[in-house]
Amino acid sequence: MARRHTGSLVLSLAAVAAIAGCGSGGLVPGTGPKPMSFFVTSANPGQGANFGGLSGADNYCQSLAAKVGAGGRTWRAYLSTTGSPGVNARDRIGKGPWYNAKGVLVASSVDELHGVNMLNKVSVLTESGQTIMGRGDATNMHDILTGSSPDGRAVPGDKDTTCGNWTKSGDGSAIVGHHDRTGLDESAPAKSWNSSHATQGCGMEALKKTGGAGLLYCFAQ
Repeated sequence: MARRHTGSLVLSLAAVAAIAGCGSGGLVPGTGPKPMSFFVTSANPGQGANFGGLSGADNYCQSLAAKVGAGGRTWRAYLSTTGSPGVNARDRIGKGPWYNAKGVLVASSVDELHGVNMLNKVSVLTESGQTIMGRGDATNMHDILTGSSPDGRAVPGDKDTTCGNWTKSGDGSAIVGHHDRTGLDESAPAKSWNSSHATQGCGMEALKKTGGAGLLYCFAQ
């Protein structure tokens, strides 16, 4: 009797693979969570808007990414600089798409990032996947340093919009965006993630006055 039914108990390799796939959640290769390629810094390194220039800001993004196991990619701070030649934040962050620490898509391209994107208080997460307090919370930290216009470019003119191209921690000013897309009113600047208003200075205390903590957006190229 045992021999008579042996054939019916033999499973093909394909069937075994199918069962194994079901046991692991049935994930199809390439459809799992996407690796992090965007975050907002969890803290300021201590010098306000002075990061030692663009290279220092990039290194800070890279170091935070490395701490959470994402240092294998090239990370850039979303910052513009002024002068000759100026640097546009949008030109230095790659082409996208970008995903937060939980694998959620925040923008699929540079144009989408500066158009209709998915950036908001829920999706803008730190390198470790935490949210940042915003307007209405115990401490408002929604001002994120960018030095940029709404389309992600350097702001023309003679005004200091980048805290001396990210080398000042005293007098000066920088353009910031609101990561929570809220402000004192319903105007476009109040809802802008990257170009809401200017700061009252470049040091930590000055940045706090308008609701900031000297944080940066970081993108993987």
